[in-house]
Amino acid sequence: MEAYSGFAQVYDDFMDNVPYGEWCDYICGILAEHDIRDSLVLDLGCGTGKMTRLMRERGFDMIGVDLSGEMLEIAREKEEDDSILYLQQDMREFELYGTVRAIICVCDSINYLLEEEDLIRVFSLVNNYLDPGGIFICDMNTEYKYRHVLGDSVICENRETECFTWENDYDEESGINEYALNIFVRQQDSGLYQRFEEYHYQKAYETDRVRKFMQMAGLEVIGIYGEGTHQVPSDDAERIYFVAREHGK
Repeated sequence: MEAYSGFAQVYDDFMDNVPYGEWCDYICGILAEHDIRDSLVLDLGCGTGKMTRLMRERGFDMIGVDLSGEMLEIAREKEEDDSILYLQQDMREFELYGTVRAIICVCDSINYLLEEEDLIRVFSLVNNYLDPGGIFICDMNTEYKYRHVLGDSVICENRETECFTWENDYDEESGINEYALNIFVRQQDSGLYQRFEEYHYQKAYETDRVRKFMQMAGLEVIGIYGEGTHQVPSDDAERIYFVAREHGK
């Protein structure tokens, strides 16, 4: 797994097209269906805390876990009252002080797990730290998205004080998509641009295998949906949601 470092500085700027508000509405709606409205919730892979803060605004007590210290530093800087507990931990080994009512993991964080054993390990930890009957919601990029949308594409963004190129290279055999990031950030003191280079890797997983891994970890899968729906994902779905329930420790 890769931890965002240089990209953390500009992550929120370049992710301003991500519909976090709509995602939050959708997740809160699913939680409400299970009578979860103002409970303790873990945001796994929270990054700079955008979704974590939105969930807190909806009345949830929030914990955020992320591997990147740089991302968490930004998340804490955006905090006004220190009401969110942020923990720097690898999701494959995360530890909490007790159980939580729900765990969410969005923005394709699960796709960063490149080994099937890692998925099972994370799902097992999720099941372990959920209250009895607690709910787990995660999203994942699909094989279709890596193969037909991202694969071998180059994304460029140019803003007033920063720019980046994002090159994708999808390997059909391994199912792994490599992101090669080149980031240029203008320094306030000198006006010169500092360059950061990062490589990130995500893996495409078949839906049925993810379901199987969740079940192996003890979770009960209660829904697999196309983005923003309660319907079975279409063949050209780019992002899907898994909803699972704690089912015994």
